[in-house]
Amino acid sequence: MMLHAMLIKGTFQDSVTLMLLSRDLSAAPGVNRVSVMMGTPANKDMYRETGLWHASLSEATPNDLCVVVDSDAQEASTAAAIAAEVKERLAELARGRRKAGYATARSWRRARALLPEANIALISIAGHYAAEPTRRALEDGCHVMLFSDNVSVEDELELKNLARSKGLLLMGPDCGTSIVAAAPLAFANRIPAGTISIVGASGSGIQELGSQIAGLGGGIAHALGLGGRDLSERIGGISALTALDLVARDAASRVVVFLSKPPAAAVKARILDALQAIGKPAVALFQGERPARRDIGRVHLARTLDEAAALAVELARIDAQVTALPRVAGRGICGLYAGGTLATEAALLLAETLDLAPDTAHADGYLLRADGHRIIDLGDDAYTRSRPHPMIDPGLRNDMIQALAGEPAIGVLLLDVVLGYGAHSDPAGEVARAVNALQAARGECAPLVVIATLTGTAEDPQDRDAQVAALEQAGIVIAASARAAVLLATQAVLEPNQNDMETPALLRARPAVVNVGLRGFADDLHANGVQVVHQQWEPAAGGDERLQRLISLLQ
Repeated sequence: MMLHAMLIKGTFQDSVTLMLLSRDLSAAPGVNRVSVMMGTPANKDMYRETGLWHASLSEATPNDLCVVVDSDAQEASTAAAIAAEVKERLAELARGRRKAGYATARSWRRARALLPEANIALISIAGHYAAEPTRRALEDGCHVMLFSDNVSVEDELELKNLARSKGLLLMGPDCGTSIVAAAPLAFANRIPAGTISIVGASGSGIQELGSQIAGLGGGIAHALGLGGRDLSERIGGISALTALDLVARDAASRVVVFLSKPPAAAVKARILDALQAIGKPAVALFQGERPARRDIGRVHLARTLDEAAALAVELARIDAQVTALPRVAGRGICGLYAGGTLATEAALLLAETLDLAPDTAHADGYLLRADGHRIIDLGDDAYTRSRPHPMIDPGLRNDMIQALAGEPAIGVLLLDVVLGYGAHSDPAGEVARAVNALQAARGECAPLVVIATLTGTAEDPQDRDAQVAALEQAGIVIAASARAAVLLATQAVLEPNQNDMETPALLRARPAVVNVGLRGFADDLHANGVQVVHQQWEPAAGGDERLQRLISLLQ
């Protein structure tokens, strides 16, 4: 083993570029491995730990490029060839950057002058140096996505408190993924536009969740990353609460998904309170937890990423249905079911969502009777003595439907329509006639939302398509399942979303970005039509921390 080393003074490059360069050069003939890194103290330690230390590296500063070649050859020709290749590759990079299509600046001040409308700084430099440019961006009024890792907890807390005091969002540190108004920040996927916004402390989790939402036919408005430590007891969810406040005021965000690893208990309680306060349908996934309760008002607790994605897409579709419904005056939900199992499921789901106690006595077929809501199983013995089952003779249910004309406190009616052999020949027609009479009696001042599930197949004797048409003609909303019916019902009677607040500037339009660090992120932003200026960052004062502090005080 023979080590050859070379220093290229004053040539700062980002770590990813150098890692890829090291990988490519290590495949050259005649060498065992090549390492190209900046001469930072941490990188010098790495050279020592990996057996690639060379005495000449002791002279390197953080702004100097260190090239170390491990070769079996004694002569220096192999190292010289590698050195020449390094210089050529750096020259190629410089030529490519001049053709990039966006501006490059050597300082934050110059970057802001080139793009005064910038409202996000994307920072991806070594964590040891990241606090100062983050602080400068926040003090200059920019939100920050801090991709850098290895930032101290003390710096994170100080920076997040600074961001909060200025009404800004600090995503990170160690934040790998965000999408703001279709602008991909760092690791991101191209997801169709939609009404779901994701807030998460997991980069790959956000990517998987967004991809699954897209696969299910949904789309997202925004995805805001937080960084892995935000929900720790020490940080307290500062960025999470700021992000939730932003999407709460965003008109495009109709459904919110919150994703994180298990947070500190007190922080979790704070997050759940914030999700409830948003006033929008929400899904929460705390990975690794198995919630005993699945629904808390508008917040639905998921156990897996695919479940969270499916719930979010379902809620977005239901929200679209709700917006098309008339505003109901009554807040009560009444369920009149012919099928006992369907009634039971609806009662259990409604009780859990609204935090009610099911009726365990089941007297007179009541499966739920609380707080102005009721679910009745009309197939119970109390209703079938000397009378055919309601699936055969819907007369009793029709009478009960029409009686709701005198109950203005009821805003939603839940029904089941069951097809098949032995059932009434036209159950949907019977329901439609009863509902039409009810709506006429209540009048325009007290409309009732009617939601039905339809059990049956295209081969059933009642002609399923004709049954669907009869229900829709009567203005009855057809839900895909008992769960979907309950979700739609509860969203209809809960207080509507308050979208009269002004959408935050960050989420109102595609952002403008100052990219500090990895140039590839600027390339991706530019390719996606985002205004971007790249700040070609390097350690100030040759990496001398004392001089850096002095310079900072003078700026």
